[in-house]
Amino acid sequence: MVPLSHVAAFAVAATIIIVIPGPNVLFAIGRALVLGRRPAVLSVLGTTAGSLVPLLAVAFGLGALLTASAVAFAIVKIVGALYLVYLGVGAIRHRKDLVAALNTAVPPAATRRALRQGFVVGATNPKTLVLFGAVLPQFTVPAAGSMPSQLVLLGSLCLLIQLVSDSSWALLAGTARAWFARSPRRLEAIGSAGGVMIIGVGAGVAFGGAN
Repeated sequence: MVPLSHVAAFAVAATIIIVIPGPNVLFAIGRALVLGRRPAVLSVLGTTAGSLVPLLAVAFGLGALLTASAVAFAIVKIVGALYLVYLGVGAIRHRKDLVAALNTAVPPAATRRALRQGFVVGATNPKTLVLFGAVLPQFTVPAAGSMPSQLVLLGSLCLLIQLVSDSSWALLAGTARAWFARSPRRLEAIGSAGGVMIIGVGAGVAFGGAN
């Protein structure tokens, strides 16, 4: 069983990464602003379900490799840290993408398609791949039991955080469009602050560790 201290530490790291607007959030915001709350929430359910794909891949594939090889673990750690820094810089450089979401027309679609479309977005989200592939394994304890079980447990907590966070973004976008439209700089500020936070998490991954 994963120590509670590791669970708490991972929850903090995962929350920092998840709450920052990324592909899942932008998708949900676009749906909320154009189609309304219900399609947006369904899209969030879809992206959350899609995130199971990289989680299971890591838990039953990469997890076993990381258990057997310290070198592989170190490589994944450094690559993941560098990519997090890259994502952070990108979030700062492309902070206006959030503003663009306010003016981007999303083709009308039946709500039954929202889950399927969201699933594809969630399964291919690079930020989710990095979170599960590089950050999550560092909060496991090889001596505490099965690595796949620990990864699935922590990953499930991550999915719960994702569901709550992305749903909040979708509902906020659906109810506060006028507020955002009055001051697009508010979204730019969120993107910039988020980028700095992701860079910080990347530095922590590179120079620290939960084990």
